[in-house]
Amino acid sequence: MKISKITQKIIIFLSLICLTVACTVNGDDEPPEVRLMGVIIGEQQEKLEQALEPFEQETGINVVYEGTDAFATLLPIRVDGGNPPDIAMFPQPGLMRDFAREGELISLETFMSLENLIDAYGEDWVGLGEVDGNVYGLWYRASVKSLVWYPPTSFAENGYTIPQTWEEMIALSDQIVAEGKRPWCLGIESGDATGWVGTDWVEDILLRSIGAEEYDQWVDNKIPFNDPRVQEAFEKFGEIALHEEYVRGGRIGVLSTPFGDSINPMFEEPPRCYLHRQANFIASFFPDDVTLGEDVAIFPLPPINPEQGQPILVAGDAFAMFNDTPEARQLMEYLASKVPHEIWAGLGGFISPQRQVSLDVYPDELTRQVAEILQSADVVRFDGSDMMPGAVGTGTFWTGMVDYLGGADLDGVLDYIENSFPEL
Repeated sequence: MKISKITQKIIIFLSLICLTVACTVNGDDEPPEVRLMGVIIGEQQEKLEQALEPFEQETGINVVYEGTDAFATLLPIRVDGGNPPDIAMFPQPGLMRDFAREGELISLETFMSLENLIDAYGEDWVGLGEVDGNVYGLWYRASVKSLVWYPPTSFAENGYTIPQTWEEMIALSDQIVAEGKRPWCLGIESGDATGWVGTDWVEDILLRSIGAEEYDQWVDNKIPFNDPRVQEAFEKFGEIALHEEYVRGGRIGVLSTPFGDSINPMFEEPPRCYLHRQANFIASFFPDDVTLGEDVAIFPLPPINPEQGQPILVAGDAFAMFNDTPEARQLMEYLASKVPHEIWAGLGGFISPQRQVSLDVYPDELTRQVAEILQSADVVRFDGSDMMPGAVGTGTFWTGMVDYLGGADLDGVLDYIENSFPEL
């Protein structure tokens, strides 16, 4: 049977329509995705992406990560514009709390078991992600701040022992002074952020002195800055930082020495200082020829009040969810498991708050020790200045600390910080 030319044209036309429709369908048949935004860039971003690979392979969900060093500025713009990421990785809990109270975040308890979260993280870490009775933050990366660094070889040669209490640490400092040496490396200069090193000291001391419950009250300004307990914590820090024989260069040296360089005299032969309190991230500032565990080691900052056990001050990153999609839920559940934590821990430069992560995955003995200190802590609390309103935590608290170390009257400094708290 012959087909007319008109019929042929109709068949060709219909075929073209079918091809066009098929192409359109195939073009829309893209894998599901979840958008993730955070501050991690560079080498650490590559490690994060490696930790996410098993999730993408097993679920077929594509994780689109956007790393930015302008997170605190860009994220609110995106949220206000109605285009938030599905999940954001918050480097500080203050901004996360703001979004939660504005109703922008999804409570994890709507799709995750609170019991399972506590089992994986412990009550302290789960509580750190809680806002007004609902859990929004899922912690992923931790910085352990309550550490004292020391030169182990020189300690052994001089017969120094690791102090188990604050009193023993001060006694060791006095012994080192009596031998004609300086016990402490200390410098707080940090550009526009100068002062945070001192606030960490005060927070650590206060947590060890008054305990977690009253520490939380202080962070929320229910205990004011000019309270005698807070004043005592400042003065206890001053007993070290303002002691001319304890620190190199006196108060001028403390104020002018960059925090990343302040430990370097410990690596000289013989050491020109023997103790340095700083978080685990200070290791990234060490000279290249320093061997962790040999040239430098750590012990936890000792307790002050025995009733409070061994508290640990931390910072860290938390994931929180803006868009309640099946893909976002699956990714949050994956991030709560130990799998991505162990992958990143094995790659180095990472401490996990997830309690089910094996210590064996950490690549070196010192990092394992940091992780073990965190896991065995009696109390875990977040950096207080990071939890306070920005005007205080990264404002007057920082500048007030500089003023105090510079010789200002402490009563006036504490009143100044207290009066800067915004009205509720």
